[in-house]
Amino acid sequence: MFRLTLLISVFCITAVKAQVMSDSILVEGHYRSFHYNNPGNSKRSSLMFVMHGSGGNGKDMMNSTIKLEEKSKDEKLLLVYPSGYQRYWNECRKAATSTANIKNINENAFFEGMINYFRSKYPIDRKKVFAAGMSGGGHMAYKLALTMPKKIKAVTAVIANLPDTNNLDCIEVKRPIAVMIINGTEDPLNPYNGGMMVAGNVTFGYVRSTNRTFKYWANLSGYNGEPVKENLPDTDPTDGRTIERYTYKKKGKPEVVLLKVIGGKHVYPKDIDVYEEAWEFFKRQ
Repeated sequence: MFRLTLLISVFCITAVKAQVMSDSILVEGHYRSFHYNNPGNSKRSSLMFVMHGSGGNGKDMMNSTIKLEEKSKDEKLLLVYPSGYQRYWNECRKAATSTANIKNINENAFFEGMINYFRSKYPIDRKKVFAAGMSGGGHMAYKLALTMPKKIKAVTAVIANLPDTNNLDCIEVKRPIAVMIINGTEDPLNPYNGGMMVAGNVTFGYVRSTNRTFKYWANLSGYNGEPVKENLPDTDPTDGRTIERYTYKKKGKPEVVLLKVIGGKHVYPKDIDVYEEAWEFFKRQ
């Protein structure tokens, strides 16, 4: 059972000229915090969680979505930035040595609690709840898709592959869900072709290749054959990167997309704003 705490802080973020709200809920003895821009009197029907990478926090993650925040009122979108337990998520990588994984922190309860929190305060449509994350946050997005597909409509994972089968400790619901993946081919931390993940002093075990990850979600939604390929405009020719989009899309099935960043590393690609791209993907669902 969740108990809402008092509002713990309010401060101004000049980048988007909005009042940032910070609050927390109590989940199994742990206060879990989250942040969002106060929507004021505007009605927001869509809820989108944006998850930070390993070692990050929700408040700092707000700097990554400035463009999307600027249009969020017109889009009737409420963006929420949760913080992982001691800066990490308990996602599905069994070998992760983070405290969140060792303590088996209940992330599902945290996200269900936040959904209930925002539906009690704002006119959130339960069919319009989405999640996007980068790196460890991308793994958290995968966990929501694997274990809570009835609560989350679609997810976007940036620079993240699914854990390999011997490194997966989540119980898969195996329900079709819309997924978009954005991965770089030269990523040294999240190997595009799969392999061991190590970041600083924390190890995470083996992950699948991006192609295997893409095929997992495509197969789950009943797709076969080859996806439709499209070359995205090279809006920054100086960065040495280009993006190919691969799409499985059919009426009555969740859309599954891969953005392959040729030459991309463990950073956001410059040719697109990944969170604006994620929102456009979510709206199509």
